[in-house]
Amino acid sequence: MFRLVIFRSSVALLFTIGIASRGASEETASAPVNIDEQLATIVASTRVPGMVALVLKGDRTIAQGAAGVRKRGSLDFLRTDDRFLLCSAGKAMTSTLAAMAVDEGRISWTTNLGGALPEITEMNPEWRLATLEELLEHRAGAPADLDRFWPLFRIEFSSGSPSEKRLKVVKQILSKPPVYKPGSQYVYSSLDYFVVCTLLEKLYGKSSETLIQQRLWNPIGILGGSFGAPGRNGELNQPWGHWGMFVTGHPVKPDGFVARLTMPLYYGPIGASQMTIGDWAKFISLHLRGDPENPNRQVKLITPASFAALHMSKQGSFYESGWILTNKDWANGRRHGDTGRIISSQGDNGFWHCEAWIAPEIDSAFLVVCNQGGPSPDKAASIACNKAVELLANEFTALPK
Repeated sequence: MFRLVIFRSSVALLFTIGIASRGASEETASAPVNIDEQLATIVASTRVPGMVALVLKGDRTIAQGAAGVRKRGSLDFLRTDDRFLLCSAGKAMTSTLAAMAVDEGRISWTTNLGGALPEITEMNPEWRLATLEELLEHRAGAPADLDRFWPLFRIEFSSGSPSEKRLKVVKQILSKPPVYKPGSQYVYSSLDYFVVCTLLEKLYGKSSETLIQQRLWNPIGILGGSFGAPGRNGELNQPWGHWGMFVTGHPVKPDGFVARLTMPLYYGPIGASQMTIGDWAKFISLHLRGDPENPNRQVKLITPASFAALHMSKQGSFYESGWILTNKDWANGRRHGDTGRIISSQGDNGFWHCEAWIAPEIDSAFLVVCNQGGPSPDKAASIACNKAVELLANEFTALPK
C-alpha cells in the first residue's frame, strides 16, 4: 500500500510538472518578440534620443521594444511602459467620439454649424453650412494652424478651463469668414477639431477630456491616459521631448514655458493626449479590427457603418477623419480585390513624434513613438519612425506570394 501511494504521488507530481512546463512553454511562445536591437540600430543611425515600437496582430502584441534614453545626455533608458505625447494622433480619437454621437442619433455627419451651434450668435453666415463631416476632413474652411499661432498662445495663458479656452478659439474662428468655401478644398487645421469638441461638449454636457476618458478610453481598457507632456517638475521619471525642428535633439522641460507654448493643455484630446504605447495599441486595435477590409473583423464601440465612414475617403483625398490613407505592398492581403490599403494615425509637435500604421487586410498594425519631433519627411524623427515601420513590416508580415 505504501509503494502504491508513492507511485500515485510520483505520477501526480510528474503530471503536474508536465502541465506547468507546457504552460510555461506556451507562455514563452506567446510572449512578444523583443525588438530592442532593431530599434537600437535605427536610433544610432538617425541620432534621435530614443524610440519605442510595438507590433499588433489583431488585438495581440506580437513584438515590442525600446531603445535610447529618456533625455539626451542621461543614462535613463527608455522603457516599453514609458509615456509619450500623441499630439495630433488624438484627432482619430476625437473623430471616434463624434462617430459615437452619430450612432446615438444625437448628430449626423451632415449636421451643419448653423443648426448645431445657434447660440454662437457672432457666427459668420458663411460658416453656417459647414458640416461635421467637413470639419473632420479639414474641408470646412478653417485657416491653417500657423495662421493663428499667436492668438492661440495668448489663450493658453488666459483664465478659464480647457473647455472655456476652446470655446474662445471657436468663437474667434467662426466670427470671421472661412478662408475658403466649406467643402471646396482641404487645408489641415486643428481648429476644425476645436469646433468638433465644442459640438460634443454641448451634446453631452461634459468636457472633451472627460468624454474621451469615460466613453472611449475606459471601455477599451486605457486606464492610464491623461493630458499634457509626460513628467512633471523637471524630474526624469518619464521621457522628455526634444527639439527636432530648429535645435535638433535639445531636451525640453515637460512643464516649462516652451512646452506650454507649442502644445497647450486646452488642445485636450485634439493633440495633448499622453499614454504608453501599449495603451495606444488598444485604440489602434479597435480600429484595426473594426475596418471593413479586415478578414477577422470584430466591431466594437461604434457601428460598422461608422468605421467605414471614418476609414474610407469620400472625396478621393488622402485624409479622412484623423486618418492618413495610403497603400503599401507589404500590407496586401493577397485576396482578390486587396490593394495593400493602409490607414495611419500620426502626430508631431516639434518635440514628440508618433505613427501608427494599420494594415487591415493582413490584420496587423505597427506603432512607433519617438521623444523627438520634426514633422517633415526629412526630419530625423520622421525618418526614424518610417525606418522602424518598414523594417518591422518586412519582418512580421511575410505572406506567401
